Amino acid sequence: MPTRRLFSVGMLLILAGVTPAQAQTQSIVVASTTSTQDTGLFDYILPLFERETGIDVKVVAQGTGQALDTGRRGDADVVFVHAEALEEKFIQEGFGVKRSDVMYNDYVLIGPKSDPASVSGMTDIAAALVSIEVSKAPFVSRGDRSGTHFMELRLWKDAGVDMEVAKGRWYKDIGQGMGAALNTASAMNAYVLSDRGTWLSFRNRGDLAISVEGDKRLFNQYGVMLVNPEKHPDVKAELGQIFIDWLLAPEGQKAIGEYKIDGQQLFFPNASGQRI
Repeated sequence: MPTRRLFSVGMLLILAGVTPAQAQTQSIVVASTTSTQDTGLFDYILPLFERETGIDVKVVAQGTGQALDTGRRGDADVVFVHAEALEEKFIQEGFGVKRSDVMYNDYVLIGPKSDPASVSGMTDIAAALVSIEVSKAPFVSRGDRSGTHFMELRLWKDAGVDMEVAKGRWYKDIGQGMGAALNTASAMNAYVLSDRGTWLSFRNRGDLAISVEGDKRLFNQYGVMLVNPEKHPDVKAELGQIFIDWLLAPEGQKAIGEYKIDGQQLFFPNASGQRI
């Protein structure tokens, strides 16, 4: 490990009042969205962090809404999710200390190659969803209060489709994670909204392919927050902040950017504030 990196990590520990020996015996809990876990990102970056700091990271992978609830209960030290409006509400309610951008990718509309709604190649996600609703083509919704689920509902609203009225047998609400939604879509030859990272790591594609991509409304920002120790005194604020600082520092940002599947980058670091 380069001397400069050792020095920077060592300084973080010292400033937090944690010696390397203490860090070796301590751990934090991070409540995070399923996409950071299912894509293999955590399997790639956490060993790097743990090796540098000695801090063990235990991940609770849930939909974003559930992860935020875990933070509200004080059952996590850090929340790392992707539903910015909900994250800002979490901060405003006093459950988080500060929200920071970490990385981004985008959402894609996945569908059967037979394309019963005739949306393949479109770049307007709202128009594509209208076509799916009009044709009553099979559509799978996660229905699990995840960041992806909230994004899907927002996109239906943008398309002028009231899902409480429009949903029928063609719309399958499964209440499960992204992997299960993709598997269901594969089995049903249905459309489904997915984050690109999980799609790239998904192997049971069957007859599915990307139908719609490239709309700016499909931008997918991830943020990280320390759970407020004033709300929950048991929160390991010092160790949690070390993890956040590492994610936002050059070491963590470089690790995120280097993670690829089949040569394709899944997440793009933007702690510097860059957005597409």
